Amino acid sequence: MSSKKESTGRTLFVALAVSLVSSVFVAGAAVSLKPVQIENRLLDKQRSILAIAGLGEAKMSAREVKDLFANRISAKVVDLETGEYTDAYDPVTFDPLKSSRDPSLSDVVPGREDIALIKRRERYTTVYMVEQDGKLESLILPVRGYGLWSTLHGFMAMKSDLNTVVGFGFYQHAETPGLGGEVDNPNWKALWPGKTLFDETGKPVISIVKGGVDPSSPEAGHQVDALAGATLTSNGVDRLLQFWLGEQGFGPYLAKLRTQGV
Repeated sequence: MSSKKESTGRTLFVALAVSLVSSVFVAGAAVSLKPVQIENRLLDKQRSILAIAGLGEAKMSAREVKDLFANRISAKVVDLETGEYTDAYDPVTFDPLKSSRDPSLSDVVPGREDIALIKRRERYTTVYMVEQDGKLESLILPVRGYGLWSTLHGFMAMKSDLNTVVGFGFYQHAETPGLGGEVDNPNWKALWPGKTLFDETGKPVISIVKGGVDPSSPEAGHQVDALAGATLTSNGVDRLLQFWLGEQGFGPYLAKLRTQGV
């Protein structure tokens, strides 16, 4: 009986020891890999920015992405309330999404105004500029909002006229493949360049149209076909653009840029 108890005890001890060692190993691996994961996420975001701005391909190497981004893209942190740039945060390390979860750096979006369903909006965010010889070629704004199953995170790139779309796309979402996931379809993304975002007063007029855009319509210049079979995702994309291009989002910033005549 005693021998049986000792055998059971040894088995439990060994199992506990193996579990402990495995836990330590997994935790250590997670900690050691975290910098790599952060670096990869940054590369994915930079690759997306370059592709949306028409400056690179999705399959560029890490070195190509870093070099092209450093040479062609500059980043600044903007105060969304005032539309002014701020030096309070480093645009390279500042994380707008993290700040959107911090009550000291973000504000609750009232329900009736939260058309993008983001709940909280950060007070500061990072914008990206493509410049050539000191002149603005295009401006790239981060946007996000809820689709059918997930929050879609992406970028809107516009020309220096602050109205004509250069490119638009998402780098992170969990929409249904073949339906809402068609936001990644190159054919759909190709519909955006050349579209206009605002009317003469600066009000967002870009919209997604169910059933397809009528090319003969005077509204066609600021309309894009909805995703087939993905009405809720299409509506989500439409709403997130209305939010971020409006007064709750980049409206004050874009108004200030227009006043400055960039």
